[in-house]
Amino acid sequence: MNTLQQKITQLDTLAFHWCQGHARAPQLASVSRWVSRLGDGLCYILLGVALALFEPEDGHRFLQAGLLAFGIELPAYLVLKNLIRRDRPCDRFDHFSAYIKPSDRFSFPSGHAAAAFTFAAVMVAHYPSLLLPLYGLASLIGASRVLLGVHFPSDILAGALLGICCAQLGILLFGLG
Repeated sequence: MNTLQQKITQLDTLAFHWCQGHARAPQLASVSRWVSRLGDGLCYILLGVALALFEPEDGHRFLQAGLLAFGIELPAYLVLKNLIRRDRPCDRFDHFSAYIKPSDRFSFPSGHAAAAFTFAAVMVAHYPSLLLPLYGLASLIGASRVLLGVHFPSDILAGALLGICCAQLGILLFGLG
């Protein structure tokens, strides 16, 4: 492991343990479960379909651009996750259990963060006035995954970067950029 990787791993470990050692971690985990569920995908589908049905000006374009962006993000996320194969914190540290059972084995990048930021970036391209609430919600979804003990902070940052890049590529390919 090179020096940069060691520094990132050290910072990740410190930040992760700080979050988990917080006196209110169990209460935060309870709220984080609900926030994390917003990033499971169902909300994105429902909102995309609702906009396509009820928002005549940009709804169909949003849905199509979103489907293209997610069509780029999902395979990219899966390839990266299975190439990098980083253990989740709950698998790396003895005597630590996550607050939820992760849906897969590896942690880098965070799929929840990638999807949340993909959705936010495509939505902001169509509805720019929603930038702060959408990126705020995407950030909360990412943070919830750290608080639940299934990701390191750098997993979230990598997922966010992946999601934004895939959204921008989808927007560009769709002809909105």
